[in-house]
Amino acid sequence: MAEENPPPLKHLLTCSVCTEIVKDPVSLGCHHSFCSSCLQDFWAQAENKNCPVCKRKSSKDIGVNFSLKELADSFAGRQRSDPSDEAQGVCTEHLKDIKWFCKEEQRAVCHVCEFPHHQGHTVVPLEEQVQELKQQLRPDLTALQARRSRHQELEETYEAMVPHLKGQRVKTERRIRAEFEQLHRFLREEEEARVKALGEEEEQKRKRILLERKTLQEQIRSLSEGLSAVEADLQKDGLSFLSASTRSRTSARALLSGSDPQLLPGALLDEAKHLGNLAHRVWEKMGQRTTFSPVTLDPNTASGGLSLSDDLTSVRRSDVTQKVPNNPERFTEYREVLGSEGFSSGEHCWEVEVGDHPDWVIGVAKESVERKGERNASPDDGIWCLFNTSGKYTRGGSLKTLTLKRTPERIRVQLDYDGGEVSFYDPEDMTLIYTYQHTFTDNIFPWFSVGAAGEARTKDVRVCGVSSRTKPCK
Repeated sequence: MAEENPPPLKHLLTCSVCTEIVKDPVSLGCHHSFCSSCLQDFWAQAENKNCPVCKRKSSKDIGVNFSLKELADSFAGRQRSDPSDEAQGVCTEHLKDIKWFCKEEQRAVCHVCEFPHHQGHTVVPLEEQVQELKQQLRPDLTALQARRSRHQELEETYEAMVPHLKGQRVKTERRIRAEFEQLHRFLREEEEARVKALGEEEEQKRKRILLERKTLQEQIRSLSEGLSAVEADLQKDGLSFLSASTRSRTSARALLSGSDPQLLPGALLDEAKHLGNLAHRVWEKMGQRTTFSPVTLDPNTASGGLSLSDDLTSVRRSDVTQKVPNNPERFTEYREVLGSEGFSSGEHCWEVEVGDHPDWVIGVAKESVERKGERNASPDDGIWCLFNTSGKYTRGGSLKTLTLKRTPERIRVQLDYDGGEVSFYDPEDMTLIYTYQHTFTDNIFPWFSVGAAGEARTKDVRVCGVSSRTKPCK
């Protein structure tokens, strides 16, 4: 577009220092014109105030040549600057420095504008208004930093989940193959089908995690860019900051809108689905009977202080805290684990082989039980259980000792969801130990907590089927 103008005009509008069309042009007494910044830089290097073209000394103060500026901007296709833009340091009407801010009209003014046009208005020094706006923007900066930190924490958690997910797959595959080795050759097809399902689940959940990570990374990038923009604007002063403050606040508020990200539940492999009662389900297809466990433990809920058996039917206290992801399902405050299947109706029972283990708590818990923070193992907190502490038996929420005729090596847990009862028996003679009564509304899961075994022979607390000599659940 500029090439279509006559050459003499372009020559007139060209800065002799930078050889570009002048920006914020200033004209000397010798009628030579330059970009304001170019001239100031030239003078600073030359250590004098001579004209860069004719070397004539300039003695008067110079200001922006607004007529030439409009012509140069038009010639170069530049939009006209807003009066509050950084390049406009003086009032366009009075050619005076802008040092005041009118709160009623929300604009910067010079001292001539202030009198008499702004009489009765609240007019404050420009720098005071800048500092006030900066102060208003700082909480947004802090909130953005906190939001980015939360995103980064979640992204790091997802990053840790990927190798754990792979480890789950490898471990579960090994268990599956170990069980299938006990079956006949023609069962290999069933084995491979389950391994394939396991791999597909891992791939599906891996992709889900990677997608969530990608989303978080994009959000982190947006937040980082927003932070950089806000931090950059906070480095500005005067009219430059004034012009950018509203945009910065709007941008920051937009980035802060919406809720904080949450770690998705169900991100880990459902090991119980692949391993729970595996042998029974396979043998059932062949019309044969096999060992059946009414409760399979869910490793995704197990505290790092517990260790589960390969078949997910027994649990012991671990000597070393295991490094496991802090997924939403997992207990982290106490050494606890849930069964993999919850109940919302009907009667259900299972037995727990405790042997001579001196420190255990068994029972049921509602699905919404607190898993990360402090709480008691009591009905008030959604847990109905039986305690054993070195032979002293108590119920949850009470210190009163329960009297037993003998020390049972098994405990039968019986849940009547619709009847609102949880009962504990000695299955040897079906002696009732204690019964809770409650109206259940949540899903109810088998719940276990195990302490140190010490010198006891029994190291694991193991879930068993109901003894044949006792009455089964309906």
